[in-house]
Amino acid sequence: MTSTNGPIAESEDPAPRPTRRRFSPEYKLRMVAEYDAAPTGEKGAILRRERLYHSHIMEWRAARDAGAMTTLTDQRTSPARPKKAAEAAELERLRKKVARLEKDLAKRDAALQVMGKASALLELLAESAD
Repeated sequence: MTSTNGPIAESEDPAPRPTRRRFSPEYKLRMVAEYDAAPTGEKGAILRRERLYHSHIMEWRAARDAGAMTTLTDQRTSPARPKKAAEAAELERLRKKVARLEKDLAKRDAALQVMGKASALLELLAESAD
């Protein structure tokens, strides 16, 4: 089926890119307190209502109990997370590539040595058969 309007421009994307939910430290503490105060049968209802997992509560409770209020912010997505400089990231990528290529080269050298020895052995066998 063809569209009569032509291709959709990038700015008119009908499905915007989803964003990760972020939880404030106050929300985390409130949810842990509400979860801990709830009777056993109602804990799952709290998680479903808030669209949380039990692992969220466990992680937030451990951070609260350790007294580490700063760990209640997600370090993976926090704006305060230090980002690698572009040069450092490129350098790391290139070092990994060099290591992989050196490993491949060592494998090829070993294979060539085996092939050379096999060729010499076959020549020796051919000479002795004559």
